[in-house]
Amino acid sequence: MMAEEEGPTVELRQRKKPKFSEEKESAKEEQIKDAPIPERAPKYVLFQRFAKIFIGCLAAVSSGMMYALYLSAFHERKFWFSNRQELEREITFQGDSAIYYSYYKDMLKAPSFERGVYELTHNNKTVSLKTINAVQQMSLYPELIASILYQATGSNEIIEPVYFYIGIVFGLQGIYVTALFVTSWLMSGTWLAGMLTVAWFIINRVDTTRIEYSIPLRENWALPYFACQVAALTGYLKSNLNTYAEVHEVYKIYIFSLFLGYLLQFENPALLVSPLLSLIAALMFAKCLQLNVKKGTFIAKTMKMINFYLVCTLTVTLNIIMKMFVSHKENGHMMKFLEVKFGLNMTKNFTMNWLLCQESLQAPSQDFFLRLTQSSLLPFYILVLIICFISVMQVIFRRINGNSMKETVKLEDGQIGERPEIIYHVIHTILLGSLAMVIEGLKYLWTPYVCMLAAFGVCSPELWMTLFKWLRLKTVHPILLALILSMAVPTIIGFSLWKEFFPRLMSELLELQEFYDPDTVELMTWIKRQAPIAAVFAGSPQLMGVIKLCTGWMVTSLPLYNDDDLLKRNENIYQIYSKRSAEDIYKILTSYKANYLIVEDAICNEVGTMRGCRVKDLLDVANGHVVCKEGDKLSYSKYGRFCHEVKINYSPYVNYFTRVYWNRSYFVYKINTVISFQS
Repeated sequence: MMAEEEGPTVELRQRKKPKFSEEKESAKEEQIKDAPIPERAPKYVLFQRFAKIFIGCLAAVSSGMMYALYLSAFHERKFWFSNRQELEREITFQGDSAIYYSYYKDMLKAPSFERGVYELTHNNKTVSLKTINAVQQMSLYPELIASILYQATGSNEIIEPVYFYIGIVFGLQGIYVTALFVTSWLMSGTWLAGMLTVAWFIINRVDTTRIEYSIPLRENWALPYFACQVAALTGYLKSNLNTYAEVHEVYKIYIFSLFLGYLLQFENPALLVSPLLSLIAALMFAKCLQLNVKKGTFIAKTMKMINFYLVCTLTVTLNIIMKMFVSHKENGHMMKFLEVKFGLNMTKNFTMNWLLCQESLQAPSQDFFLRLTQSSLLPFYILVLIICFISVMQVIFRRINGNSMKETVKLEDGQIGERPEIIYHVIHTILLGSLAMVIEGLKYLWTPYVCMLAAFGVCSPELWMTLFKWLRLKTVHPILLALILSMAVPTIIGFSLWKEFFPRLMSELLELQEFYDPDTVELMTWIKRQAPIAAVFAGSPQLMGVIKLCTGWMVTSLPLYNDDDLLKRNENIYQIYSKRSAEDIYKILTSYKANYLIVEDAICNEVGTMRGCRVKDLLDVANGHVVCKEGDKLSYSKYGRFCHEVKINYSPYVNYFTRVYWNRSYFVYKINTVISFQS
């Protein structure tokens, strides 16, 4: 009885199939039973497969190692790093990069790892009158991991801390390149695509990475892991087609990753109000409501339209509900920034206009597209993207009409858009490209993707076959031509890149450069020798980051832009370059308990290339000292620019500030505690 009851349960889904499909399946089963069992594959076939995989893996690992060694050699030639003193080495870390490395140093000085973490999460020795959670605000997990590895591996007896730190970052860049290699290899089926990916990545490294200019940047730690994630997902989609359970697993992985990030980022509310979380929840809910109906019928098409509408509506609804119950500030700042950037709103706010003037937040320049074109990357990327996009759209329309995706896509089918990993990468690259067209800084996320996708395309016989099927090529056998082009085109590209760009790469390694900044070295030396240990320095946020790293002295501001209080501090301290009175500047500085003020000649006498983007211009707009648009009131300032006037040493400036040090670039003033007014 139990066997009879279990039978219908197992066969429940099969009852909905028509009879002719059942007969067809039974015929297939009989053919399989009658077919002779194939003998063991010949040894040379197994050896060929093993050799292909071995050579590909060797090429991938070698490419990553060679790139890491290239970065190390280039860094040494650029800065003469091994021939410099510790202070000169640390000055090469500029702005926010200096802050990240300074906390790595603090962790190494801590008596224990636990104590070091506590001091970073309750830090009151960096910014005056403020306790910050440095791990949360600056995402210092890389520095925590690097410090514990440095001490746990006994590297403190072998290598200096700075070499260990930059060595880890360069090693991660090698992993980054290897992951891109593997992704392109998985998609195309040939490691030749991986080699071409690496070649394009290195040749266009001005637009693929900022590792040469700023080693500790967060993206240099994060992007290698992102590339590994993309490679793993590509392999997963390639080997597992769109069954219900396997797509469901991807959703679970994304939700788990978001939850883990939420915890590690000290319950960051921005992740809870992320549109991605709402979209995944909507997709999972819609999947649960899907009904098994006969494909191709009017009801099936209607259900798909309802399902699509449900996902879109539910995503928006869930996101709105989350924003109602979860307090968040990050998205508000982003929305204001985008409104001003796209001309939907105007503002005189100094911080907002200063951010809009940053090169990384501008739209990409023409030079960017010209460089990608000169290396032949952009033309091939556009060709590959167009073919893949059209093929994917054809697949989507066929699915809407009730046709299911093929379980195995053959070369002669000429339907590259049937492959799940291709659909994923087409959507991904379009989204990343759209963001990169708005904000240039995001090109470092998109351009490596361009290298990988273009290399895959030109090395993929399926892509060429898809094109030939559309063209209805008959003069030459399309499969043969596709196989020939998938080998010939990347080979020709590789030789042309080698001939044109390899000599340039070698000349860069042979060319001796030198990072020469004696004025900053002299300033840091003076601070360490002359300033009291309890002194607090005020100046531009970028310079304050260097002071924190090189001297350890407390500062009034930092080059961080995710904290409202620090943003307000930065704007107030920048008033030293505005047309404000000595008394106003004195009140601002003493409110932050500053003891010394540093005026930078480069900012005071700045000659900006972009109109209206100099610091002093932005301050004049914010303070109403210049007309921004018609109808604005011009507030005339009876005071000269503070950074100019304070250098002249006349009253009332000498009453508040006493110059104690200066060189060609910096003027240091002691802020008087007792004010003596002179006539």
